[in-house]
Amino acid sequence: MKLTTIEIGRAAKKASRQLATSNSESINKALGYIAESIVERSDEIIGSNLLDIKLAKDADLDDHMIDRLLLNKDRIEKMSQGVINISSLPSPIGIESESRVLENGMLLSQRTVPLGVIGVIYESRPNITIDISALCLKSNNAVILRGGKESINSNICLEGIIRDSLKKSNLSKNSIQLIKSADRKVINELLTMDDYIDFLIPRGGSELVNKVAAESRIPTVVGGIGVCHTYIDKAADLKMANSIVLNAKTQRPSVCNALDTVLIHSLIAPEFLPVLYQNFTAKNVEMRCDTRSLSIIGENNNDLVKKASDEDFGTEFLSLTAAIRVVDSVEDAIEHINTYGFGHSEAIITEDQKSADKFVNAIDASAVFVNASTRLNDGGVFGLGAEVAISTGKTHARGPMGLKSLTSYKWVALGSGQIRSD
Repeated sequence: MKLTTIEIGRAAKKASRQLATSNSESINKALGYIAESIVERSDEIIGSNLLDIKLAKDADLDDHMIDRLLLNKDRIEKMSQGVINISSLPSPIGIESESRVLENGMLLSQRTVPLGVIGVIYESRPNITIDISALCLKSNNAVILRGGKESINSNICLEGIIRDSLKKSNLSKNSIQLIKSADRKVINELLTMDDYIDFLIPRGGSELVNKVAAESRIPTVVGGIGVCHTYIDKAADLKMANSIVLNAKTQRPSVCNALDTVLIHSLIAPEFLPVLYQNFTAKNVEMRCDTRSLSIIGENNNDLVKKASDEDFGTEFLSLTAAIRVVDSVEDAIEHINTYGFGHSEAIITEDQKSADKFVNAIDASAVFVNASTRLNDGGVFGLGAEVAISTGKTHARGPMGLKSLTSYKWVALGSGQIRSD
């Protein structure tokens, strides 16, 4: 029987109360079953995923979208290992802090608690179903998942595996629920379910994120949109710079922490740009160049080199396209990034500590890298196990949202008959 969105919400709220008092042993047992099952049932997962891939190709979706959809043996193994990594982390629940004895003799402390029911609206990538489910379970939260229609068959298969694992470990199967309707009105319903959902996370394009931010009655985070920059300083190691830029742009161009704009100091641009051009051309990267960079590279009768528009410098490409601009100082680079960036992932390549410090202190972003790729802004890389999202906001959480970001706290006061008299 198909449940309504409200019925799913009620079931999640009930499950969240059981999860709030579940011990780490039960949680870890469930995570272990999930990790084992997604490998054991990988053929089933791939079969469901192939249905999504076929529908995506029939609908003429972009290559980057199809790449985000794809599940193969390697990605399934990585999903399983991600669950194991999350399971091995210490529980974030029940941790006491700020413990002190008040003047009246009462012992006061903060104690971490689950948020309750987390709603996640996401697009395309079915591995998110596993990552988020594992993080929510490990932090004793129930979760309502609403994935994109493009990955519906994969998500239904993965939800079934998760719920089977929950039953084997005597946890409520309603701890994880997937909304199977592709009707967009479901999103509107979720945004108003503040009686049942405690925290809402959108993961997708700017249209989804902006809609949730504007219309949700539930506390939410802003993130997932990244116009990411790498600035090559005049004191950069150019061999290192080329390696980092190539990785940030081409290692997986369809994700939010992939490089979008390269900024190059004018003093090293004549030496750096020709090599970058060769490397990008070899990887089929289209270069949208400002006038100064274009004058150095030349159009070379190459369809991969084009004059940039102003719009290009504020675009998250999610493909093998990069904007290129020459600047005259680290201050100019900072001004450009703080103007066009979305506060996601920014990098400087330099051997000058003063330039590095100035960049780190002045850039307004969730993660700032010195001599490293923006692709490293990731919950797994940061030792968080995985992330439910990368938040670019400044309240509750910022950057990769791991287990700690899925908790709140309550004050616990231990007394011996204290009362208030004033």
